[in-house]
Formats: sequence, C-alpha cells, structure tokens
Amino acid sequence: MPVDQDTRWAALNARDPAADGTFLYSVATTGVYCRPSCAARRPNPRNVAFHAHRAAAEAAGFRPCLRCRPDLPPFAERQAARVAAACRFIETSDTAPTLGALAEAMGVSPHHLQRTFKGVTGISPRDYAAAHRAGRLRQALGESGAVTEAIFAAGYGSTSRFYERSAVELGMTASAFRAGAPGCTIRFAVGQSTLGAVLVARSARGLCAILMDDDPEVLVRDLQDRFPRAELIGADAAFEAEVAQVIGLVEAPGLGLGLPLDIRGTAFQQRVWRALQDIPPGRTASYARIATSIGAPRSVRAVAGACAANPLAVAVPCHRVVRTDGGLSGYRWGVERKRALLHREAAEG
Repeated sequence: MPVDQDTRWAALNARDPAADGTFLYSVATTGVYCRPSCAARRPNPRNVAFHAHRAAAEAAGFRPCLRCRPDLPPFAERQAARVAAACRFIETSDTAPTLGALAEAMGVSPHHLQRTFKGVTGISPRDYAAAHRAGRLRQALGESGAVTEAIFAAGYGSTSRFYERSAVELGMTASAFRAGAPGCTIRFAVGQSTLGAVLVARSARGLCAILMDDDPEVLVRDLQDRFPRAELIGADAAFEAEVAQVIGLVEAPGLGLGLPLDIRGTAFQQRVWRALQDIPPGRTASYARIATSIGAPRSVRAVAGACAANPLAVAVPCHRVVRTDGGLSGYRWGVERKRALLHREAAEG
C-alpha cells in the first residue's frame, strides 16, 4: 500500500498526539525516526517508512529525532514523572523548600517547574507543600503529647508561622483539632425531602454539611465521624428555618441558597468547589471542562475525587458535573438523586 494511503500517514500528516505510542515513522533522506506528532517539517511520503516500535526503527539503521525524542517516554509522562519527583522531594524535606531550591533539585528553572507542577496537579508547589504539611500536622497531633512538638514535627519553622495559618489549614485551633474539636458547637437537624432524608449542620462559620441518604441514622453517624468531640446540638426554632431553606433548595435546586457556607478542604478541592458554584442552574459541565477552568487540564480524575468529597450537597452543585459524553457518572448521594436534581433544574428553566 502506498504510504499516503495508509491510515498512519493521515495521523502523521495531522501531527496527531493521540497516535503517539502506536507507531513511529522514519525518513530516508534524514536518517531519523520520529513520533507521529513530531513538529518537524512534513516529509515526502516517498521517503517515509513506518515502524511498530523503537527497536524496529533502530534495527533499520535510523537514529532518534532530537526534536520529538521518540527514544524517551512521552512528554506528558516525563512531565508527570518530574512532578512526582518534586512531590516526593517536598514530602521528605524537613521544612517546605523554596521554589528555587525545588527547581534546582529537579534540574529545571523555577518558572518551568511552577508551570509544569500546576499544569499536572492543579495547584502550585507552595500549595502542595502547605497541604502536605497540614496533613503531617493532623497525624502528628494524633500521636504527639504536645501541640508544640507536633507543630515542629510537621515541618513548621516556628509556632508563630503555624498559628498564622491554623484556622485555614485545620479549620480550628491545633488544640481543638487534637482533642476532636471539643467546644466546637455544631447545630444540626434532619429533614425529609422528596429525595429522602437531608441532614443540615451549621458551625459558627456557616453550613458545614448538607448530607443526603434514605436512612437518617446514617447521616447522623456521618456527622459524628466528622466531628467526634464537637458538641452536637439538635436544632432550635431559628435553625429549623435554615433547614427549611435547604430542603427548599433540594426541591428547587435552581433557586440558590442565601446562607453562609463553612467549606473546608484542600486547596485543590476548594478550587474545584468554587468552579462548581460558577455552573449556572440548568447547565452542566464535564469533569474535563472543570479541570481546564481551574488551570489543570490533566487533573480530570482529581476533579472527580474533589466532587466525590464535597460535603455540601446541592449548595456546592457537584450534581451539575457530567461525563464528556453527557452521561451521568457516580454521585456521592446516588445517581438517581443526581438525575432528579438535573431534571428539576431543567424544568425550572
């Protein structure tokens, strides 16, 4: 078959990155072999031969192109490996490394590392270091006998540096977190909607949980697991009015909710949740689109994970996120509830 009639020629001609890894091509006049996506000048098809893999191309006497480097793993894979190495460096450092120190360790410029790291993970190296340090602190607070000892064990250079960020990173003081949030008062109530039981909980900062299930007891246990030592108080008359607003939101999700939210999560989760709140009622967005909107187009699976971790049903509308083909994927509170919420919003529109 003539080369220009081969389906692989069409991929080569289009420089299709999706074809990378399926074949290689060589050019007789240059003596090199390339990936289909190579940005080099398009060769004359009469000089082109196709090869199944690198060994076949080199056995035929061709050398790897210095532009597309077909002898190395794909570019995206190399980027991911470099970012993974940077994550390990951060995790094993006694204190959070500066961007310059991290870039030097990775053998790249700070600008390149910042751009690559954020493109792969969706957050900056600094935010990753802060999230990892907060995770180490949570673990240390559970193991250490003293808060100060735990703070230094987690990698904070000083107690003052920690206390500047404690409310953001833990949602409360270190002492309160270590003790399971004693003294933290959370009011809650369980109401009934046409989609089943709905638990609504409020801290001093705002609504901290909107959970749905068929069994009210499951919802209460979930709340207790989240705040094991907090003072959980059944709702009073004033709180019942807020619960009624949330139930109204479940019944008519396009109306919106004018109540403050206490949203706690990692830096990446909060970016995803903010993006979800920007999706208009009656509209949907794919996981890939959300990933792109927050500047992390390759973090689709991480976006799906953030949606699954959302503790504020409907108020943070993860039900508006669908697969690229428009199909409904998993939903923390059940796909049928997701379908019902979308149907209600479409009817309201």
